[in-house]
Amino acid sequence: MAQDWKRSSVVLTNESGLHARPAVKLTQLAKTHDGPVEIALAADGPWVNAKSPVQLMRFRAAPGNRLHVRVAGDGAQAMVDQIRALAERGFDEKPAQAGGDG
Repeated sequence: MAQDWKRSSVVLTNESGLHARPAVKLTQLAKTHDGPVEIALAADGPWVNAKSPVQLMRFRAAPGNRLHVRVAGDGAQAMVDQIRALAERGFDEKPAQAGGDG
């Protein structure tokens, strides 16, 4: 039986893309979902398990890349929406300050 995937995509706007801290945040969020959570840089994949820190660290999504998300299982649409919101917030990272301290 095929998975009933809920899908979306979002452009990475944070300065460093999907590096260590954002990858951990994404993994922590994905692990709260009982079903599969996957991401890709193209709508047709290849897909990576968003619950795997190792796979996300190898993913190397840069700022400006479009992150495709697919989630299956109960509450899939809510998880897609939460991942989009996290990415749209720049993974809650503060932007670098222009200039020096003063």
